[in-house]
Amino acid sequence: MRVTHVSARFPRVTRHGAVVVLAAVAALVGVSAQPASATPPGIPSKATAQSQLNALTVATQGSTSGYSRDLFPHWITISGSCNTREQVLKRDGTSVVVDSSCAATSGRWYSPYDGATWTAASDVDIDHVVPLAEAWRSGASSWTTSRRQSFANDLSRPQLIAVTDNVNQSKGDQDPSTWQPPLSSYRCTYSKMWITVKYNWSLTLQTSEKSALQSMLNTCSS
Repeated sequence: MRVTHVSARFPRVTRHGAVVVLAAVAALVGVSAQPASATPPGIPSKATAQSQLNALTVATQGSTSGYSRDLFPHWITISGSCNTREQVLKRDGTSVVVDSSCAATSGRWYSPYDGATWTAASDVDIDHVVPLAEAWRSGASSWTTSRRQSFANDLSRPQLIAVTDNVNQSKGDQDPSTWQPPLSSYRCTYSKMWITVKYNWSLTLQTSEKSALQSMLNTCSS
């Protein structure tokens, strides 16, 4: 895992002068003193998530036979020249600047999975909280391509989040029984996100997955 990285290119100055320079630059570019905080919409309360978890259907996990990411078309155009990835980068970042094609040229992104902050969009992945292959195994194999596209680009629920790229890659298509965010303090939120996505998309879950989600949800205070 990479070390937390926050880049800053300022001229070398004395300790006293650094305070003045940093304050002036922050005022000019509008950089927030607070870290960016990725907060997808629609994260339920503990009580709501518990009700949703209780209502989910437990079933044997399906096969990945026939699965392809191409069957979940993404990223799609959302507004103007901005696609889904670019929309999430703007939503989850701080002081994000984009060019004419909507590509992020600067900004700050805090990854709640591991607590790292990044200043290059190339260091950030957009994670599907419920991975596409996991959705396939949980019921999406019978969906139309249009429905799978909607799932893969869902901006109205907590299904997409900007996180450190190699942390996302280490997660792969695992469910919470085998992978949870390295930052244990975020596991409560992660469980609520996972549960409500599966509930709203009528996906099933395995016994081991439900047990892991319940343990994570139990750590929530609200």
